[in-house]
Amino acid sequence: MGLKRNRPTSPGTRFRIADDYSDITKNYPEKSLLAGKKQKSGRDWRGFVSMRHRGGGNKKHYRIIDFVRNKDNVAAKVVAIEYDPNRNCRIALIEYTDNVRNYILAPLGVGVGDAIMSGVEADIKPGNALPLSAIPVGTTVHNVEIDPGRGGKLARSAGAGLSLLAKEGNYAIVKMPSGEQRMILITCRATVGQVGNLDHKNLIMGKAGKKRHLGRRPEVRGVVMNPCDHPHGGGEGKSGIGREHPVTPWGKPTLGKKTRKPRLRSNRFILSRRKK
Repeated sequence: MGLKRNRPTSPGTRFRIADDYSDITKNYPEKSLLAGKKQKSGRDWRGFVSMRHRGGGNKKHYRIIDFVRNKDNVAAKVVAIEYDPNRNCRIALIEYTDNVRNYILAPLGVGVGDAIMSGVEADIKPGNALPLSAIPVGTTVHNVEIDPGRGGKLARSAGAGLSLLAKEGNYAIVKMPSGEQRMILITCRATVGQVGNLDHKNLIMGKAGKKRHLGRRPEVRGVVMNPCDHPHGGGEGKSGIGREHPVTPWGKPTLGKKTRKPRLRSNRFILSRRKK
């Protein structure tokens, strides 16, 4: 991926830093790996708004990604690197020797024509998926499972990667991007390498319309609302929130309030919390 700056011929392009899509090798997705995606606009199963500021945007198809990577000991070749509107990293179209095609997350350094494989006997190189028991300590991995056979759940965004620190008994100790260290069963699978598209964090939208294309509606600050609409609202002229700590529209603490449950079952697998 590369970045490009447009000539400042309008306010929307003056500060915009866009993606040049130079790493994309195929413009149209694989039809057999597409699924419909219903526009929910932030509604839950009851039809109520459970996530505000969502709606509109361009229509998308969902790309069916193989997060499990359980087709063992069958060689595959990367056919194309594609854009996925549902995630911030690229996806790679791979074709196995038995002509089966799948999408996987495109790792850093993997390109068209590269060979990849899954299974215990696979080499330790980017794109190969193995159990944590077969991966050497110190390796960077992504698409890591939490439960064996359930598919990768950790480190799936652009530039993400976990560090395999140690192995003790039936568990491997990994370091998360946040700094948290936790234990994961060594029978869980992970993909070697780091997720690609590192420059995604450097993009600048440049205009509000770009957000609308992505399905993000405007967000209004509580301090400019009326008291009947938000606890921060009211007051003469420009005023503060009127209380010691900020709250949600429903009066619950926010912006720094820890929301993790104190007696969560997975707490026993966390060795050290994330960085302050």
